[in-house]
Amino acid sequence: MKFHEESARIISTFVGTDEPPNARRRLAWRLGDSMRDIIDRLVDTQATDADLEAIASDLEAITGRLSLFAHGRRYEGASEASIAPGGDGPQGHADYSPVIGRANPLSPPLALRVEEDVVIGTVTFGHAYEGPPGHVHGGVVAAAFDELLGATQALSGSPGMTGSLTVDYRAPTPLHTELRLEGTLDRVEGRKIFTTARMYNGEQLCAEASGLFISIDFAKMAAWLPGTTGK
Repeated sequence: MKFHEESARIISTFVGTDEPPNARRRLAWRLGDSMRDIIDRLVDTQATDADLEAIASDLEAITGRLSLFAHGRRYEGASEASIAPGGDGPQGHADYSPVIGRANPLSPPLALRVEEDVVIGTVTFGHAYEGPPGHVHGGVVAAAFDELLGATQALSGSPGMTGSLTVDYRAPTPLHTELRLEGTLDRVEGRKIFTTARMYNGEQLCAEASGLFISIDFAKMAAWLPGTTGK
């Protein structure tokens, strides 16, 4: 299915870039990458109790320093690909996504790009995402599919929110291995947007997913943002 001519504008809001456009975002990415590395090392460390005691004190000191500053949502837009209406705020909506956000240490992150009419994702999951020994937690796989298909349904030109997501697990998904995801827009029926996706380890199919998205009125969604009123 050929995607809508407006899709390029919408997709550009969440497809990553190798170099953020301003110094603040570069710092946010640097901090996110550093914290992500800490998390990955911490959940599988063999440090001694004495070393962990010292590290805990260091982290508590950093937390105390951060508490001196105002805290709150200071970026514009949404942090989920499926509801990105377009435009790029000061930090970029995708920077803080728990799946694709470079500034969010919870994110793997999943990198997205568009090749013709297919959305391609690449991701490597570290220790923090382990479910079965040596493999990715099934819920994390589902979250990756939800984000990928959220981007894919934007190819329709009238993106919305997830209505349903079905995941079929075909083979264990390994940690510390670059995985490839492919998302396809299948069809649009009124406000309903139907999508499918696949996750591969090399040539091995690890999982498949189908997602139904419901196109929404972004003017109504704006009322959900902090500092706004209404329903």
